[in-house]
Amino acid sequence: MYVAHLTLVDFRSYASAEVELGPGATAFIGRNGQGKTNLVEAIDYLSRLSSHRVGSEAPLVRAGADRSLVRAAVVRDGRTATLEVELLPGASNRAKVNRSPLPRARELLGLVRTVLFSPEDLALVKGDPSERRRFLDDLLVLRAPRMAGVRSDYDRILKQRNSLLRTAGAARRGSSSQEAALSTLAVWNDHLARTGAELLAARLALVDALAPYVGKAYETVARGASRDDARIAYRSSFPLAPEGEPAPQDRDELAGLILAELERRRDDELDRGVTLVGPHRDDLLCTLGSGDLALPVKGYASHGESWSFALALRLASYDLLRADGDDPILILDDVFAELDTTRRDQLAALVADAEQVLVTAAVDGDVPEVLSGVRYRVEGGEVRRDG
Repeated sequence: MYVAHLTLVDFRSYASAEVELGPGATAFIGRNGQGKTNLVEAIDYLSRLSSHRVGSEAPLVRAGADRSLVRAAVVRDGRTATLEVELLPGASNRAKVNRSPLPRARELLGLVRTVLFSPEDLALVKGDPSERRRFLDDLLVLRAPRMAGVRSDYDRILKQRNSLLRTAGAARRGSSSQEAALSTLAVWNDHLARTGAELLAARLALVDALAPYVGKAYETVARGASRDDARIAYRSSFPLAPEGEPAPQDRDELAGLILAELERRRDDELDRGVTLVGPHRDDLLCTLGSGDLALPVKGYASHGESWSFALALRLASYDLLRADGDDPILILDDVFAELDTTRRDQLAALVADAEQVLVTAAVDGDVPEVLSGVRYRVEGGEVRRDG
């Protein structure tokens, strides 16, 4: 799979841009602020329908414009498809495949797959649990696009339930509508448990599948490490099984566990007006070391170890997607400037055989020789091919 052509209209700093691409390595070279990251961000957006840099669409639309457009010709198994998304801040985005409109933009998901490395990846191990939940859910959707609908449904149910908890909490403090609010809350408990169990089961299975690849990747990028040094485990907001036993992955069983915990925490939730149980409060536990010596990466690992673990998570994602039978597009956004020479060369060697690798860098010297290929100069919003 690779992108053969990229078209941008009013995306970020570009009023318009047309870029020819192909298999192998392509590097975009330019000083900071010249627009090189905007190019690869657009391709990644087609894959995930979200940005790795911002949480909303508004910053993706060029100042003064009311919408932007990203279009890419994607080659897969020798066949070319044109994917297009029109970003409309404050409204639903519109998408097309081969110029034919799709009922919903999220039906684009799964048609192109990317794995993106960026300096922001350090937040995967040093940031809040929300960063790691997003990492898991993005990978879930890449492997099974229908999970985008499950995640959207869960977010909607959670929002409704939180609103009802605030109403019920106020009712408990003196309003006459307490009984009606609590009756409605029971209905939303069922919705939350059922949808939450589906998301939770998928995450648990994903972590099981991903874990061996994380250890292998860390061994490769961290000097002197073994594959048993880096581990990941799913941490639920409440115990899913007795200590030392694997968590169940049956959705009905998980739904029952969530319902029981919701009932147990009901008074706490009414007091605080927020849902305290469910996948939205879970975390991915990342540890270094083995046995009793294993310690969380967050708070204990050095800067270099943290970087190596973050790289291992991305490499593991790439390897897992390849094992599924796809060769995702690799995007290395200003990563090499953050790495020492050893890690730089190791990462480059690991990804050099990908069908398509897109690299951004401030200077030519930041791009390892093994990734020498087509190079573009990016300056002042202009993209010019070398040679």
